[in-house]
Amino acid sequence: MRMAGGHADILRAAGVVIRGGTDDAESGLFGWVKDLKLINWAWLTLIASAALTLVGVYAIDLAEQPAPNAPLAPAAAKQLAFMTIGLVAGLAIALPHVRVLGWLSWPLFALCIGLLIFVLIPAVPAFLVTPRNGARAWINLGVADFQPSELTKIAYVMAVAHYLRFRHQHRQFLGLVVPALITAIPVALITVQPDLGTASLFGPALFAILIAAGARLRHLAVIVLCGLLIAPAVYPFLQPHQKQRIVGLAAQITGDQTRADDINFQSYTAQNLIGSGGLTGRPDPAARALVRYNSLPEAHNDMVFAVVVARFGMLGGLALIALYALWLAGALLTAACCKEPMGRLIAVGLAAFVAAQVVVNIGMNLGLLPIIGITLPFVSYGGSSLLTSWLMAGLILSCALHKARPPFRESFEYEDDDPSWHRNPNDYGRRMHVSGRILTR
Repeated sequence: MRMAGGHADILRAAGVVIRGGTDDAESGLFGWVKDLKLINWAWLTLIASAALTLVGVYAIDLAEQPAPNAPLAPAAAKQLAFMTIGLVAGLAIALPHVRVLGWLSWPLFALCIGLLIFVLIPAVPAFLVTPRNGARAWINLGVADFQPSELTKIAYVMAVAHYLRFRHQHRQFLGLVVPALITAIPVALITVQPDLGTASLFGPALFAILIAAGARLRHLAVIVLCGLLIAPAVYPFLQPHQKQRIVGLAAQITGDQTRADDINFQSYTAQNLIGSGGLTGRPDPAARALVRYNSLPEAHNDMVFAVVVARFGMLGGLALIALYALWLAGALLTAACCKEPMGRLIAVGLAAFVAAQVVVNIGMNLGLLPIIGITLPFVSYGGSSLLTSWLMAGLILSCALHKARPPFRESFEYEDDDPSWHRNPNDYGRRMHVSGRILTR
């Protein structure tokens, strides 16, 4: 049976390759499956995502349920439901070709910016946007709270990747202005909420995408140096509680114990729980008692890493970090093998977001970084966070699953790189070149 022209166009737009002739619908489906790369590196990311989520459900139950043989804690049961929704959403977003997702990148980014503005409007009724811990960051959907800044991370990566996919202006210093402006919009809106922790993750993601797109490293180094020089001038503009976090970290570094029952209570309690786990951890009942009687704030959320280590010890903490390394390896190997320029940048950007979030969260738990309200991806409690994490995994699967489609176009390969680098006398006058792209070849 021959498909109507309109239906065939719709399937082609969705990435389904229709084989010609008088083939019926089964032939079109077979062609679509044939154009999939079922064996790919992204499965490492999905396996790690599932393992991390299950560890998170158990850690949330351990933090919330003091009785070892009692039914699953309500928060852990909700996390299981969020996992199911996230898994379905991740698989759904993996089905369209990455080029189809490119058409949605800017509308999705605009929607997320609109939502970030919506939560900041004072006239919005309190039953829709209720400030939590002083931040206007959540929209009450009735059954759950939705945090627009989480979805904005995905929309931002897609928008920047779509903008840079075939461009070369970013290889000039002034060409970095447009990506910087795209970044500044969500960062400014999230900072005003205030949610400085989430806002701080956009910088590493932007730099990772620019490096993968071939930006000159010397330009990025200048920006980092300027940022370090300007950073002290930002301190007076921070919120009082943000200043206190920095003061508390300085007190820990200098060995000052006077703030142990004040601003550093959460940090010291997390460190004590981590130390109590030893090498192999405590039995389940003992770990539950330790978490309960130490009264660790946000034990099921930001400080869930301390709960995991108290239960499974240093080896368990290292195993958790190894799962994140597996997640990142799947994402970066997907980027290396992806011939679609936008897909390559999406995989790198999402990997940077997850890596930065993991480093900051674990650093908070270990007392190496100030506590700024960063969740541990897949493990911390939260519907928005878990759904976003699974959507990231699904996008990486999309980049790996679909073969590149014509028209093909070279990207991120530049012959005339930095003119400032030395000449090779045997290269007949051609300049040697080094850029960020060399790190992702």
